[in-house]
Amino acid sequence: MAILAPSLLAADFKKLGEEIQKVDRAGAQYLHIDVMDGMFVPSISFGMPVIASIRSCTDRVFDVHMMVEEPGRYVQDLKTAGADLICVHQEACKHLDRTIHQIKDLGMKAGVALNPATPVETLKWILPEVDMVLIMSVNPGFGGQKFISYATEKVREVRKMADEMGLHTDIEVDGGVTTANAGELLKAGANILVAGSAVFKGDAEANVKAFLETFKEYE
Repeated sequence: MAILAPSLLAADFKKLGEEIQKVDRAGAQYLHIDVMDGMFVPSISFGMPVIASIRSCTDRVFDVHMMVEEPGRYVQDLKTAGADLICVHQEACKHLDRTIHQIKDLGMKAGVALNPATPVETLKWILPEVDMVLIMSVNPGFGGQKFISYATEKVREVRKMADEMGLHTDIEVDGGVTTANAGELLKAGANILVAGSAVFKGDAEANVKAFLETFKEYE
């Protein structure tokens, strides 16, 4: 089943709880929460207090995308704040295997993210250990960027690699996702799509429903 993960980075922060409840009512299954440290990426965004404060707004999956250097430092705090899934960047971890197992040992799902220029081959040894791979289809750090077209081929490569290993790995795509390109990404092998501006710009509930209708065509 295809999953929509609205990215809260594009929500109206003045009424974050209301924005979450809108996409929840409309049927979005995940909430994508970007944590940025100003070092791995230029921006600074949500921290643990914000995640903890919005946890009571919804029982949807909190899909926490760590765009920070050495994210293993924060795994316990994220668990306490209410994360269900933590995705860390391959490029940000000196000891990726250790970080992935830190996450799983605390009972959360673990994902690994790849920047646009990072080869899929870097996943060879870690893929059996993770629940999800996140393919970045923009350079991380800012919302509203244009989709990088070769990300679709990377999705195909990851799906092929997972299939050859007999794995049922979730593949998520983040950056520039719209209802216009969602179908191609699902056909390529993705099953979780992150959408920020395409959800929260305009009528969030209607936009979520439009994505979910698009998904039905490819299930």
